[in-house]
Amino acid sequence: MLRILIVDDEHLARQAMRRLLAAHPVEIVGEADSVASALKAIERTRPQALFLDIELGGGDGFDLLAALEHPPVVVFVTAYTEHAVEAFAVNAVDYLLKPVEPERLAESLGRIERQLAGASASSGPATAKPGVIALRTPKRTLVVAPAEIAALRADGDFTHIMVADQPAVMIWRTLAHFENLLPSPPFLRLGRSLMINRDLLRDIETPSRDGARITLQGLAEPLMLGRAAAARLREALAEVKP
Repeated sequence: MLRILIVDDEHLARQAMRRLLAAHPVEIVGEADSVASALKAIERTRPQALFLDIELGGGDGFDLLAALEHPPVVVFVTAYTEHAVEAFAVNAVDYLLKPVEPERLAESLGRIERQLAGASASSGPATAKPGVIALRTPKRTLVVAPAEIAALRADGDFTHIMVADQPAVMIWRTLAHFENLLPSPPFLRLGRSLMINRDLLRDIETPSRDGARITLQGLAEPLMLGRAAAARLREALAEVKP
């Protein structure tokens, strides 16, 4: 069960977050209203995630993170929009605006779970944390952690990026750009036009010798692979078997 610490200088805000989190299978290990009390609570309770306000007694949320050698996964919860860029610069997995909507909270919890799953599956140091990627389109900017990206498909100079549980976005960048940007593993380049996140692979079907159909967590529809791509996937999976 996910262990969460709520850090906010307003009692009513902490209570509101408690009520929202009560609808999910999480454990609230404590609350704090200042940088000093949060540091003590983190040392005492060892939470996996912080729901953290910007404005706190004795400093702010960034001061708290700067004082931690190995901070938990962080979701900022604030009434202000202007700190979003700074929040993602310190590897926050999400940035929620008050009053928090239940749907956005559920999305944040999903991001936390994927971040923790990706960290535990990584062969790197336990303290290593992926950053975030800003996917900019003419109408919006989607900020995601690499662990949330299920697959990428090339379309000329553009790339369709399939993010788990969200509509795909098309970015004016080549697939090679993202191949250099994303960690390998878990990302696997299966051909000229497709790259997938191995950690989100859930099922492989081979209805014929000509290819395969794969299911990735967070995608509503399976992806079709040609014979060469299916062979590369089998080779990559064989390499990680114990």
